[in-house]
Amino acid sequence: MFWKRTRLPPAQSPHAPLTLAHKNSLFRHTLGVVIAAVTFACGLGSPSAVARVEDPQVSERIEQGLEWLAYQQEKLGHWAAQGRYPAAMTSLAGLAFLCEGSTTTQGKYSENLRRAVDFLVRRSQENGLIGDTGDDRYTYGHGFAMLFLSQILGEEEDFERREDLLQVLNKAILFTGQAQTEAGGWGYVSAKDGNGFDEGSTTITQVQGLRGCRNAGIAVPKEIIDKAIAYIHRCTTDEGGVQYSSKGGGPRPAITAAAIACLFEAGQYDDQQVPRMLEYCAKNLKPDEHDGFGHWHYAHFYYSQVEYRQGGEEWEAYRDAVTRRLLREVELLKIGDESVAVWKQGMVGPVYTTALNLIMLQLDKASLPIYQR
Repeated sequence: MFWKRTRLPPAQSPHAPLTLAHKNSLFRHTLGVVIAAVTFACGLGSPSAVARVEDPQVSERIEQGLEWLAYQQEKLGHWAAQGRYPAAMTSLAGLAFLCEGSTTTQGKYSENLRRAVDFLVRRSQENGLIGDTGDDRYTYGHGFAMLFLSQILGEEEDFERREDLLQVLNKAILFTGQAQTEAGGWGYVSAKDGNGFDEGSTTITQVQGLRGCRNAGIAVPKEIIDKAIAYIHRCTTDEGGVQYSSKGGGPRPAITAAAIACLFEAGQYDDQQVPRMLEYCAKNLKPDEHDGFGHWHYAHFYYSQVEYRQGGEEWEAYRDAVTRRLLREVELLKIGDESVAVWKQGMVGPVYTTALNLIMLQLDKASLPIYQR
């Protein structure tokens, strides 16, 4: 069981009288604490509800990695991968900060999050695209931005900022629906701009983004999701791997892991193809093995979400193996007197890899609805 964090509306001064909103929030918070205490005292709390004690070294590397990301934020509020993909990099970095527990109003990285949100809101186009049509892979940024902003929306207390986010996300959903191909997937750009080309990894970003919006209470047309699920089924081979595109390209472990995460988030836990897909991933995605398939961090970014939802000993063994690898790969740097941590593997750049790894390392915190069991 996860207890949702509650916050009291800020009073005008420490001595200001409580408003009705304060009283209601205080009552809900107190009631939650009392129920939790009674549940624990009566022995009704399950072992899984007890917070895991994190390895001090892991905690330190997470904190150092987040500090490195904070240092990399540009003046306009964004991050980039060697000057490219600002919408995608900003969204992934923002998700890493959200996993830490910060929000736009509270926490160590609240200012970084506010600046990131403001940047993405400014990048929202009239047609709903969050990003820039000059980006040759703008659907990645658009999908990750929907996911990030939808997670922000659930915790946003500022009325005007919520209204801005709702407007941006409603337009973004419309854009995603119009960008979907006839086959039910998405390509690097919209169906119109890309002549109907589709591929698996961009399809996953759109479905996760849509699911995040739906979780935040925004209406998402069911037919868009249904077409996307049918697309994943069509791309799944007999051996359980999901191929690159509806037109072929062979099964890919990374896309398969992402597809399972996508099905789970769409509520398809009993999907008939999932057991074969899980078996395929178990054979091809060993966290400690040499990266023979390419895109190790991308693959395990999604596979970790799948394993986390599986829970139990399977998750614990997988998590520990991934953590050992990430601790071996991390590089420590000095910025002034402060030690920071960065992961430089992969072709996209250190912001990308560091953000993905920090999200993986923080899944057990269960801070974001999209990544919770």
